Amino acid sequence: MRLAGLDLADQAAHGADLIEAALDDVDLTGAKLGSASLRDVVVAGGSWANADAEGARLRRVVLREVRMTGVGLATAELEDVAVTGCRLDLANLRYARLARVRFESCTMAEADLQDAVLRSVELVDCDLTGARLASATLAGCTLRRCRLDGIVNPERLAGVRMSLSDALASVETLAAAAGIELLPDAAD
Repeated sequence: MRLAGLDLADQAAHGADLIEAALDDVDLTGAKLGSASLRDVVVAGGSWANADAEGARLRRVVLREVRMTGVGLATAELEDVAVTGCRLDLANLRYARLARVRFESCTMAEADLQDAVLRSVELVDCDLTGARLASATLAGCTLRRCRLDGIVNPERLAGVRMSLSDALASVETLAAAAGIELLPDAAD
């Protein structure tokens, strides 16, 4: 099933079940999608800004170039999901469970990942500026070329994998997480 150009802003679809579908430029801004289930779905373009998808289940879903500013995905379950070129700034992922998810070229500034559990998650070229990681579990996740400035609770990055060049680019954040005070280089 292919849905294109629909305006479903501020609509309610609690518990909706969408299987084997494509959504092209569908506007779900402010929609109520609590406990919705998406399986084998491709979402291209459109908006999920400020949508409430608390408790949603996304399995084998692809999200491309979707505006998801302020989306509420608290307690959601994402499994085998690819998220590319999306805006997830201010997104609420509290208590979410993510397994085998890949975020690429996403803006995730100030996203809230409190108590989220991420397993085998890969973040590539993502902006995580100011993201909140309180009590989050990210062990075994991979970060490549991500911006980590101002992350809250950077100690929760313990166990992530990143290249040496990425670690050096984020040395201030990582040092703060380890409680290391960085001094200016001494003049000779």
